[in-house]
Amino acid sequence: MTAELVAGVDSSTQSTKVVVCDARTGEVVRTGRAPHPEGTEVDPAAWWQAFGEATGGVLEGVSAIGIGGQQHGMVTVDEAGEVVRPALLWNDTRSAQAAKDLTEELGGPSVWAKSVGSVPVASFTVTKLRWLAEHEPKLADRVARVLLPHDWLTWRLLDRPETAVTDRGDASGTGYFSPLENAYRHDVLAHAFGGRTPELPTVLGPSDVAGHTSDGMLVSAGTGDNMAAALALELAPGDAVISLGTSGTVFGVTEHGSADASGLVAGFADATGRFLPLTAALNAARVLTAGAAMLGVGLSEFDRLALSAEAGAGGLTLLPYLDGERTPNLPDATGSLHGLTRTNMSPENVARASVEGMLCGLAAGLDAVRAQGMDVRRVQLIGGGAQSAAVRAVAPIVLGVPVVIPEAGEYVALGAARQAAWALAGTAEPPAWLGEGSESRLELDEPVEGQRFVGKEIQRRHLEARQAAHRVPVKFGED
Repeated sequence: MTAELVAGVDSSTQSTKVVVCDARTGEVVRTGRAPHPEGTEVDPAAWWQAFGEATGGVLEGVSAIGIGGQQHGMVTVDEAGEVVRPALLWNDTRSAQAAKDLTEELGGPSVWAKSVGSVPVASFTVTKLRWLAEHEPKLADRVARVLLPHDWLTWRLLDRPETAVTDRGDASGTGYFSPLENAYRHDVLAHAFGGRTPELPTVLGPSDVAGHTSDGMLVSAGTGDNMAAALALELAPGDAVISLGTSGTVFGVTEHGSADASGLVAGFADATGRFLPLTAALNAARVLTAGAAMLGVGLSEFDRLALSAEAGAGGLTLLPYLDGERTPNLPDATGSLHGLTRTNMSPENVARASVEGMLCGLAAGLDAVRAQGMDVRRVQLIGGGAQSAAVRAVAPIVLGVPVVIPEAGEYVALGAARQAAWALAGTAEPPAWLGEGSESRLELDEPVEGQRFVGKEIQRRHLEARQAAHRVPVKFGED
């Protein structure tokens, strides 16, 4: 019996990645990849070209496809369906002042959090639209439709239909969609965009069909990258994910939406009808590469050095804000090394402090999502940094919960493929692709009580160093 095939696409900042999977089991049978141009603004035509290159010869026999894309961003289209200007990506910060202005104009952080689940930052689409209205008004006047990156690719895949589509997961990162109400806030959009309300994509349900390609391939709703990764990992309430890329994200699935007025946690929706509180840090795996470079060693030797040191790094504490910190109270922070003595200044302790410092920053992210009502019972580590032997060993100690390392994979593309399989099947729930006790997962030992104590001490020193260096109040309580 021939397996029915589905495809998932990850259109990220750097590249397009495609996986073709068995719709029943999720087994990957083919893959493709193509690069994107660098920069924080990109002509969407480059994504379409990369999609064509990545899918060339890969989609034969595929019955359904789903698109996962980088969140936020801004794609503007005119009445004729032509792109008005290059898309501004999530990492384009020219709208930072617009974010501050909008926050103040519409009642402050608490009003925004209650209205759309999040406090706007420069990555959000709503702030980019304000920037466009203020700085390129003639181009703004041409905008008839606003799309997210994954919306635009789905729209092109369906040959530019009259109505574009999206899903509530990706829509929840715009700043003008309420996950709690499952509705656009057209009033917020109009205020941001000079009184105008361009057409927005129709928000589909998690398993809805967006349409079919000219050759009959079913197209699912698609979603944002973090939502697709959560779908691939089959997250359940109590599961948190820490993604260790160049920067880091902490997120998990909950049954109830969040509204964090501090701005630390974005109250996104997920791709299953639930919610996805998420917090981000600028400094994750880059801390490891920077530490290795400082010591003049490769990453494998850096791991060996870190594992040679005792937990706590002999009293050294690294604040790894090597590219600032993505928090409202420390926007311009720089890194620092605390607790240096003549006896603890060793390469081993510096390497260990780098790993512990990075994980302490992400542990603070876990605390932030806990404060929004998420019960964190275990953590899944994904991304390039999760392949570090030192990170695997230290994570359960610092995080204080069981840690699972899924097999390295293209989780955004896999999540998009799983969504496509769900739409194809037309079932109430997505197909179960990860069985119990799957060999594709490596579960690390749960930290024992002694390790929990050491982990708390490491976190305490990290918080005290923050207070000393940046005058951030220490808030460290007992479990």
